[in-house]
Amino acid sequence: MEGPPEAAAAVTELLVAWGDGDRTAFDQLVPIVYAELKRLAHASMRAERADHVLQTTALVHEAYFRLVGLERDWAGRRQFFAVAAQVMRQVLVDFARRRDADKRGGGQAPLSLEDPLVPALERSADLLRLDDALSDLAKVDARKAQVVELRFFGGLTIEETAEVMGLSHATVERDLKLARAYLEREIRRS
Repeated sequence: MEGPPEAAAAVTELLVAWGDGDRTAFDQLVPIVYAELKRLAHASMRAERADHVLQTTALVHEAYFRLVGLERDWAGRRQFFAVAAQVMRQVLVDFARRRDADKRGGGQAPLSLEDPLVPALERSADLLRLDDALSDLAKVDARKAQVVELRFFGGLTIEETAEVMGLSHATVERDLKLARAYLEREIRRS
């Protein structure tokens, strides 16, 4: 997420303008942050199968449409990328839920056990269980849930996560360790 200081300043200025209601600022912002959004999308998609119907570019575009509708005051580019990671997580979860509904009938012909999509559907169920466990963790400890979200769905490094959240490197590592244990336990229960 690092770049030339002038690019970071331009992103921050555009975010502030967008937060102040300037709709054209977002249109100017997207080309500047597109490569980083693709990196976030790639990180979000890494748990999905290689031939996933929703490709990285489509995930970026869906996230773009959802981000356009957000009305908020942006604290800066790091917060923007953190929110973009959350939006991408939600896009993937929504997609998995739709796919799961289709698996249970949803107007589609039933799949045979030999169908190559069955393993992908199992992965979508894993994503849904992870999302449920992460939502439960957020109720208990929102900070730990956000750390996991930034690392897993946002693809941020520990250093970047620490910077976004204003935490130390050691705190992020500790939060990840505790969150991982919590999530594994909750996923095993479900």
